[in-house]
Amino acid sequence: MSDKKMSSSRKHHLKSLMLSIAKGLLEAEEVAAEATRNAYMEETCPPLDLSGSMADLQELCKKLHSKLDKIDEDRYDLETKVSKCNKEIDDLKIKVQDLQGKFKKPALKKVRMSADSMLQALLGSKHKVNLDLRANLKQVKKEVKEESAEQVGDWRKNIEDKAGMDGRKKMFETS
Repeated sequence: MSDKKMSSSRKHHLKSLMLSIAKGLLEAEEVAAEATRNAYMEETCPPLDLSGSMADLQELCKKLHSKLDKIDEDRYDLETKVSKCNKEIDDLKIKVQDLQGKFKKPALKKVRMSADSMLQALLGSKHKVNLDLRANLKQVKKEVKEESAEQVGDWRKNIEDKAGMDGRKKMFETS
């Protein structure tokens, strides 16, 4: 096996050839798509004959309007079928994952919601719930304690009275 490297000019030449072939194929696909589109339009939509009276034109408009309504109904039916099939596919995927025992937890989004709006979402719009947490609390009256002036007084006197001056002097002398 010989590992010969290709020259850059050869690589460039091959790359340009591939691009030109791909461009030709894309153009051929576009032409084929345009031809099928034109054939379909000629088949389903005959050319308009506008040389007529006002009543004929109104009748033509009514026919076109009825065709549009029918197409809209068909489109709606197809959309519902597709959404139903997609939901069925998702349910089957979930069943398969459950049977395999490998279940991916979906990433949950953080939602900022007050308690009132959460209860309203759970119970529906029929039930108006006003959740006032403070209303359910007991009312407690605070007792105001008035301390006598004798107790507040000078704190040094209270300490001197309790410990005595002699005890303080001995405590500082030993240290």
